[in-house]
Amino acid sequence: MTKEDYQKLVKKHTPKEPKLRNIALAFFVGGTIGFIGEFLIYILQESFYLSETEAGTWTCLIIIGTASLLTALGFFDNWVNKCKCGLIIPTTGFAHSITSSALDYKKDGLITGLGSNFFKLAGSVILYGIISSFILVIVRVVLGG
Repeated sequence: MTKEDYQKLVKKHTPKEPKLRNIALAFFVGGTIGFIGEFLIYILQESFYLSETEAGTWTCLIIIGTASLLTALGFFDNWVNKCKCGLIIPTTGFAHSITSSALDYKKDGLITGLGSNFFKLAGSVILYGIISSFILVIVRVVLGG
């Protein structure tokens, strides 16, 4: 069997993914998370008389803590399989990646396990976020913005 024949066979038996359904679901779930975040900001501002910045900070902490807790309890992975990118892309996905790494390597100890692997999944996001921010600042300074 040639490589091309094998690729054709794999393509034939690979299940088709309902892309339009996944896009709609991710849009709905991500939008729902955004709505919950805005609702939390409103509640924190009205109930605890926080400024918009303080309420936004507390909302981020609440969402990150909730995503980490749900990851630790084992619920988040199942929901990601159903909701796709709607849960991965927002802050919840970042919290999930860090918590997952921490749970995977906790048995190896605090230094060689948790310490060296904590940002294993999220490290690339942090790295490329810093690099792209640096490049964009240089572009802005050069262009005189």
